[in-house]
Amino acid sequence: MAFDTAAFLEQVKEMTVSDLSALVKAIEEEFDVSAAAPVAVVAGGGDGGGVEAVQTEFDVVLQSAGQKKIAVIKVVKEISGLGLKESKEFVDNLPKAVKEKVSEAEANELKEKLEAEGATVEIK
Repeated sequence: MAFDTAAFLEQVKEMTVSDLSALVKAIEEEFDVSAAAPVAVVAGGGDGGGVEAVQTEFDVVLQSAGQKKIAVIKVVKEISGLGLKESKEFVDNLPKAVKEKVSEAEANELKEKLEAEGATVEIK
């Protein structure tokens, strides 16, 4: 049985962003690879020939807990591995980075989890 690339691509076109994210994560885990873009270096350029690198690590910064503070505390506890008391103190002293130096996919996933509970999140 031959692999039908065209049919596979048609299925991918119909997937949601979260479905695609789950697919990428499953492929990464199954084959022990990373889908993160390699660092691209651009020589030359508009400002005197400097070198510019593509960002590959991101910080997930919790700006505010919103209306559902308890739910956000629970998500922070899950994400960070902190205890309940430490998670509450974390949320009481915002803005703060919940996770630092994570992949873009993980940063977006964490942002979605926190925003689903009403938090305001920024990826830097």
